Amino acid sequence: MAFFRNAASVINAIEAFFNTVDEGVLVFKEGVRNYLHGNQDAFNNNIANMAKLEADADNLRRDIENRLYTHSLMPEVRGDILRLLEEMDNIIDTAKKNLFQFDVEVPNIPAELNQDLILLTDICVSSVSTVIPAARAYFRAPETVKDLIHRVYFYEKEADKLADVIKRKVFRQMTGLRLSEKFHLRYFALHIETVSDTAEKVADLLSIMAIKRTI
Repeated sequence: MAFFRNAASVINAIEAFFNTVDEGVLVFKEGVRNYLHGNQDAFNNNIANMAKLEADADNLRRDIENRLYTHSLMPEVRGDILRLLEEMDNIIDTAKKNLFQFDVEVPNIPAELNQDLILLTDICVSSVSTVIPAARAYFRAPETVKDLIHRVYFYEKEADKLADVIKRKVFRQMTGLRLSEKFHLRYFALHIETVSDTAEKVADLLSIMAIKRTI
């Protein structure tokens, strides 16, 4: 942390931002589960909480950006940090948009897909839950970032594989569905899967940022 010792308050704000993103994806996970299980009141609470957390994350990001420029903090790495904040913000934005799509489109999801979609959501959230410690490590111990992000890539690949399994099941095994219904189910599997894609982008960025800090 010596590298950032003159920016302690900003680092604290960045930690709060990471916490908000982390909480947001957990609410996303819970929201998908509640929707699939028909827990409407709980799902509505998830929607409200998700909206608040996404707004909080945006406010924190703007505050951090203002502090970095106003006080001329961390000029050597400021551009990288701002890009990291933007990519991390994309995670909670994506989670919010995807959860809200359930509320807007009210997809009719057969119960036989529930466990697959819950597992897909869990894996995607795990990719975020592993990239956040790597983002924290950038500020404390950048030499450890590489060891932390390998799990992000693992979960992202697992999400891709499971999403393909779900889509194949929908189109090849669920013969009682109309083609339009199959397309709708594929659409929501793709929505959930994008959460792990955003985590992968953060991991790619962190890998480069950590190299810059350690050379």
